[in-house]
Amino acid sequence: MDELTVGEVAERFGITVRTLHHYDDIGLLTPSRRSTSGYRVYTPTDLTRLSQVIVYRRLELPLDEIASLLAEGDEVSHLIRQRERVMSRLDEMQGLVEAIDQALEKAMTNTPMTDDDMRELFGDSFDDYQAEAEQKWGETAEWKESQRRTKSYSKEQWVQLKAEGEAVEKALSDAFRAGLPADSEEAMNAAEQHRLHVDRWFYDCPPAFHRNLGDMYVSDPRYVATYDESFGLPGLAAYCRDAIHANADRAEH
Repeated sequence: MDELTVGEVAERFGITVRTLHHYDDIGLLTPSRRSTSGYRVYTPTDLTRLSQVIVYRRLELPLDEIASLLAEGDEVSHLIRQRERVMSRLDEMQGLVEAIDQALEKAMTNTPMTDDDMRELFGDSFDDYQAEAEQKWGETAEWKESQRRTKSYSKEQWVQLKAEGEAVEKALSDAFRAGLPADSEEAMNAAEQHRLHVDRWFYDCPPAFHRNLGDMYVSDPRYVATYDESFGLPGLAAYCRDAIHANADRAEH
């Protein structure tokens, strides 16, 4: 390594001339010799010491502590110490990255769903369902409560909601497919899970109101046809209504 002037050292190491002058003033790094013109000249030994200073500074050690460290030990001991400190910092940074990732994931999953997200999750029929539901129930307290709750649901919550709803529908369709009466334990328990699902995610749904909701399964012939057809089970909509009524009767007695 060649001998370098202050300006050349500053350029090579990416620090300012003022910083080098300061290190000289406090005795942390004094050039070993001067040129015939009186300018500071840094030798290879000086530059090795400067490298050690720069690493310790990047590790955020104060200058007086760096001076104490450099007063003892050789180059190898300094490099070993610096490596240990850097590895410790890496572990600390990795922990910080993981904490940030967890916070970021939480923040992202708490982002409300957009209409495009809803279409992706529930299919293209989402718009038709939304418009029809608002036309039927838009003035009711239950609709307003449902809108209030669901507007803040994250995608993760909507995925959970959908999965729970599909599990309820499967339990009802399985009972119907098995030929169990609508007032059987299996059918009524499935109807109760439906009530709890509505109560949890959309609006308060006591058994008496759930009975009214069950009537909606058969009040619109278009809905009956669509619902039965989607499961390939003619009569399923009426069966769900009957199971809901049977479950409400059970709760009220």
